[in-house]
Amino acid sequence: MSSDSATRGTDLPYVLVLYYSRHGATRTLADELAKGVDSVAGIEARLRTVPAVSPVSEATAPAIPEEGAIYVEEDDLRQCAGLALGSPTRFGNMAAPLKYFLDTTSGLWMNGVLVDRPATAFTSTASLHGGQESTLLTMLIPLLHHGMVYAGVPYSETRLIHTRSGGTPYGTSHVAGADGSREVDDDERHLARAQGRRIAELSLGLKRMREARG
Repeated sequence: MSSDSATRGTDLPYVLVLYYSRHGATRTLADELAKGVDSVAGIEARLRTVPAVSPVSEATAPAIPEEGAIYVEEDDLRQCAGLALGSPTRFGNMAAPLKYFLDTTSGLWMNGVLVDRPATAFTSTASLHGGQESTLLTMLIPLLHHGMVYAGVPYSETRLIHTRSGGTPYGTSHVAGADGSREVDDDERHLARAQGRRIAELSLGLKRMREARG
């Protein structure tokens, strides 16, 4: 699976799968969601991450991460057909590095660049009641300000009913355990891929609508 249309040199529209991951669980969900996107003909996933932020003003991140996806640029967001946003929870909210990047996108907001493009979100927490749903709902807020169309995971995905771990109709989630060692399970992987397929299909449909509208 390729997750970067820029490196392949293709002209396919893409879903930007943008995430921050500290210990790897959110990155795994991002990879699974990207597989769901890539399973839909005519569109592909573009995986991107954000650098960590530091209370030490002199600290700088390397220009290229040592592993995983490369850092996002504003043009990745500007040109995407859809967006999947992923973050671990921080006291029931998204992590600061992801919020920091979104706070820099006011130029896109002022010009209505992302209006009528679909978006979705996913998250990971240490415990089952560690703030998954509040994190997803607060991630939704800046996307609505951008005029994006939010899409969660519908209950037609019956694993939402039966899962004993992550899930939620607001977006795929994962329970990592207190020490972060619990791996993403089959239900969580299935829901992430389904979420990827859904955002890919909506991205294509809304792209056609915008083009027809002119």
